[in-house]
Amino acid sequence: MQFQQLQYFVAVAETRHFTRAAELVHVAQPSLSQQIKALERELGADLFLRARGNITLTDAGEALLPLARRILADADTARHEVQELAQLRRGRVRLGATPSLCTGLLPDVLRAFHDRYPGVRLLIEESGSHDLVRELARGALDLALVVLPLPAPAPALTTVELLREDLVVVSSPEVPAPGTAGPGGRVVHIADLEGERLVMFRHGYDLRELTVAACRSAGFEPDFAVEGGEMDAVLGFVRAGLGVAVVPRMVATRSGRGLRVTELARPGLHRIIALAHRSDVAPPRAARELQRMLVER
Repeated sequence: MQFQQLQYFVAVAETRHFTRAAELVHVAQPSLSQQIKALERELGADLFLRARGNITLTDAGEALLPLARRILADADTARHEVQELAQLRRGRVRLGATPSLCTGLLPDVLRAFHDRYPGVRLLIEESGSHDLVRELARGALDLALVVLPLPAPAPALTTVELLREDLVVVSSPEVPAPGTAGPGGRVVHIADLEGERLVMFRHGYDLRELTVAACRSAGFEPDFAVEGGEMDAVLGFVRAGLGVAVVPRMVATRSGRGLRVTELARPGLHRIIALAHRSDVAPPRAARELQRMLVER
């Protein structure tokens, strides 16, 4: 049984005329008649009583008609749903990002995306790059904003570099400023952090690994006042004067109230932000549009 045959059958049932039905479905009348006969052979029953100038449904035709209409209606609904997805009227995007990017980069981009495509649901997962890579690989995410280099080789992922972001030191204005004053303003050398107590992120956080590696390269182990927090907690502990933290510039700018921001002396520290997706599966249309907006932002 073919979908097209059901269309022809419903057209004949509604017009009670083979020629008018053929015109309705834009097919030659002999072709329509042949398809109706093929459908009857498939079902093993006549669907119409054919008398000159009088076409009526048999009992089998009466039984099939509501079912055929339902099938055709379901097909129209499916076509409409797919078209809505294709045209970004509905759908979803599953986006992963590190917590610092959720705080710094994403709010403005997601607002612009939502304003343009209000029917698309945005599902956000906050985690470290290692966890996000794993979620991408198992198909739980469409896209992920990660920090390069990736924590482990990921040949099944495609990455596009978005930006290179400087890191800065944040501290409470109520405690002595870290670093040293210079002609261009106060700066913090990595070596200056040896005398500071750090508010440190949890294990698995890209910023933790980057900061600890920089301190060790400078010849010392960092001293943690508090450790184990997420971004909001770290900023809150710094505001309370518990210590200083190394954070992305975007985060410091957006969350600057109650924080002193001090530049790191050149060459400083930075991180590379990239957008990743699986190489073997094309992201859905809505995800591709969000990808475009992130790249072009």
